[in-house]
Amino acid sequence: MKKIIISFLLGGVLGGLAGFVVGIFVYPYIFLTDIVADEKIGNIESKQVLASGEFIHANPSDPIHYGSGKISVYKDVVHLEPDFAVGPGPAFHVYLVPGDGDITPDTDVAATMFVDLGRLRAFRGSQVYPIPEGVDIAKYGSIVVWCRHFGVLISPAKLVYR
Repeated sequence: MKKIIISFLLGGVLGGLAGFVVGIFVYPYIFLTDIVADEKIGNIESKQVLASGEFIHANPSDPIHYGSGKISVYKDVVHLEPDFAVGPGPAFHVYLVPGDGDITPDTDVAATMFVDLGRLRAFRGSQVYPIPEGVDIAKYGSIVVWCRHFGVLISPAKLVYR
């Protein structure tokens, strides 16, 4: 009887772990990769682009954490352009990161005075993120997609100011 109870408990724990792994790692690849965002900026004709950049694959030897596409920064919003794409994963956020813009996988982004613009809404497509009031965008050299769950750089974009 004791062996049956131990086997049952061990099976429950292993099954729970397997379910967690499937939920964290497999779910985004299966269900969320077909979602393409299509957000627009209101009155874009009257807005001036302050900076622009392009997301890069920060570590080419890492096939999971990648990104591409252009980004435009206006006075009050950050716009991920329609060609934006990143590899899927959990808890991706868009951060403004201070400094010169040279962000690598070794950069400790979490230790900087970054500004969290919010959770990534889709792995592909056009997205708009408001810049909080009082943030001086000129102090930020990069915008990055960061995985908060694992503390991993997904893709940086160095900003070029106009």
